[in-house]
Amino acid sequence: MRIHGVLWFSTPVSVKTRQPGARYEVNNVQAAAENLLEWPRRGRHWNKAVQACLAALAGDLSPDDVRTAFETAANEEGMLLD
Repeated sequence: MRIHGVLWFSTPVSVKTRQPGARYEVNNVQAAAENLLEWPRRGRHWNKAVQACLAALAGDLSPDDVRTAFETAANEEGMLLD
């Protein structure tokens, strides 16, 4: 969903932050892209998530497709929270 230029996720993805015990709610494509760039490890699914963000910003992929790619990458890197 695009509102005022922001590509929102249907539901946010909770990920770890550098601050122990803190969480960050990623709820749009832009926030996902920014968050991915801060991760210390970058595996195979990290690359797919970055490519998904770029595709969505170009109008070629839906925000929820990005959400799925981001969540998969977060799980792979141990960043995903329930």
